[in-house]
Amino acid sequence: MTFLKDLKISAKLLIGFAFLLLLTSFIGLFAIYQLAQVNHSATELGTNWMPSVKVTMAIKERLSRIRSQEAQMVFAENPEEVEKYIKRTQEAVAGLKENEASYSILISEAQERALYAEYQQQSAAYLQLTEKMMALVRAGNAADAVAILRGDSSHTNTKLRELVDKLVTINAEGGTKAYQDSIVLYERSRLLILLVLALSIALGLGLAVFIARIVSLPLRYAVKVAQTVAAGDLTSQIDIHSRDETGMLLQALKEMNASLMQVVSEVRQGSDEITLASSEIAHGNMDLSNRTETQAGSLEETASSMEEITSTMQHNADNARQANQLSHSASEVAQRGGAVVAQVVDTMGAINAASKKIVDIIGVIDGIAFQTNILALNAAVEAARAGEQGRGFAVVASEVRNLAQRSASAAKEIKDLINASVDQVEQGTRLVDQAGNTMNEVVESVRRVSDIISEITAAGLQQSAGIAQINDAITEIDTITQQNAALVEEAAAAAASLQEQALRLGGVVSVFKLDGQSGGSATPRAARKAAAPKATSANNAAARPKLLAAQTRSVKAAEAGKKTTKAAQSAGKSDEWEEF
Repeated sequence: MTFLKDLKISAKLLIGFAFLLLLTSFIGLFAIYQLAQVNHSATELGTNWMPSVKVTMAIKERLSRIRSQEAQMVFAENPEEVEKYIKRTQEAVAGLKENEASYSILISEAQERALYAEYQQQSAAYLQLTEKMMALVRAGNAADAVAILRGDSSHTNTKLRELVDKLVTINAEGGTKAYQDSIVLYERSRLLILLVLALSIALGLGLAVFIARIVSLPLRYAVKVAQTVAAGDLTSQIDIHSRDETGMLLQALKEMNASLMQVVSEVRQGSDEITLASSEIAHGNMDLSNRTETQAGSLEETASSMEEITSTMQHNADNARQANQLSHSASEVAQRGGAVVAQVVDTMGAINAASKKIVDIIGVIDGIAFQTNILALNAAVEAARAGEQGRGFAVVASEVRNLAQRSASAAKEIKDLINASVDQVEQGTRLVDQAGNTMNEVVESVRRVSDIISEITAAGLQQSAGIAQINDAITEIDTITQQNAALVEEAAAAAASLQEQALRLGGVVSVFKLDGQSGGSATPRAARKAAAPKATSANNAAARPKLLAAQTRSVKAAEAGKKTTKAAQSAGKSDEWEEF
């Protein structure tokens, strides 16, 4: 049975048809054999018994004719008639011998052969008597011929006729028996052929059912396995019991199931990692938003201080033209200005430190985007290995990779902006240091002598110019801070989009059931991270009014031309992020 299971389907079908051909051949040969038996019986009846009856009847008729010709020959009145009847008698004897020769080859039984041997003895004696009578008649001794005709010849002829009758009876009975035997043989042959035919049909049907079962059952099992895989259940155990085409099909389905299970498991793991990474990005954006809000507050305080310094410096410049009696108050004002400048220096140092921290955070964001790009690339490679089944996942991986590349590009732009801000802060710090030195010189000049009011006035003008530069730098920093806030908000939106794509990917692979896992294992795990981007968006929305208010107050102190230019630059960069 195992041997038949391991055979190819074509070999099974060939065996089945070969068996049916053997059965058909057996039926044909058996029928031919039975027909040969019937033909032998009919041949024996037609070529033996019936010809034997016919020949024996001819022999009997020849004997009667010889007897008649002998009588006419014996009682003939003239020699011409004698010769005529002698000739007829000789012809009848020749015909009798021909019939005897034909009959001798038709003898088939011992009884018939013994009876025919007795007949030959009597026939020879009878023909001798006939020859003797013909000689006596020719010699003119008719009386002796008549005596023989009525004596020995009559007795021998009667005995021959009795023997021929017995031979006729034997052959007639043999023919009847042969006919009856042929009928019995026909009936028996027909019954045997029908039995063999019925047995062959039963064996053929049994073999057909058996081959159909050993072929169809594995195919049904293969269809069931394929339907299970199509339904998303990859946990089924595929058993292979043969090495034929169906066994090879089941082996291919088993290998496909294992490969698909590995691909789905890796895709599910990758989607979880992407979800976790996007959640971490969202948390980083929230921290960056909080720090940006703190920086905006510091800029607001710095702007207020710069407004006070500007007012003070203008007041000093106006009073520098007054008399010497105001030098003392000018010295006090200069001292206050020095203190304010020191505070400005400290504030600018804090801004510089905060900007450097922002640069570090942007570097972390850039690294996360790079890792996300690597993960997306790995996912695309695995999707390519999966072939047709991984095409949808390849598209998703490509989108994730594009988002990661755009995140990296955005982080780079933020980093460049922060670096520019740090440079400008350092420049402002240098200017504030110069302003502090100038204030110290003013204090020293006021303490020395009041007659150098003109120098104080010049120094006051220089201080006013420096303060204007500081105010411009603070306005620029405020604008950059607003741009940073917009970038952080867009980064949060990108992280939320990345997380949404990861959730969709998890939903796609959740239809598959793996060993020890349910179909929806990836979605709840990713859903636990969904609150982080929402919190980030809420914090950004709350920080935005404060940043806008600080920007409004700072822009009031800037020049109209610079304000228009910087607003256009900010709008251009914001549009780029909106397009992203």
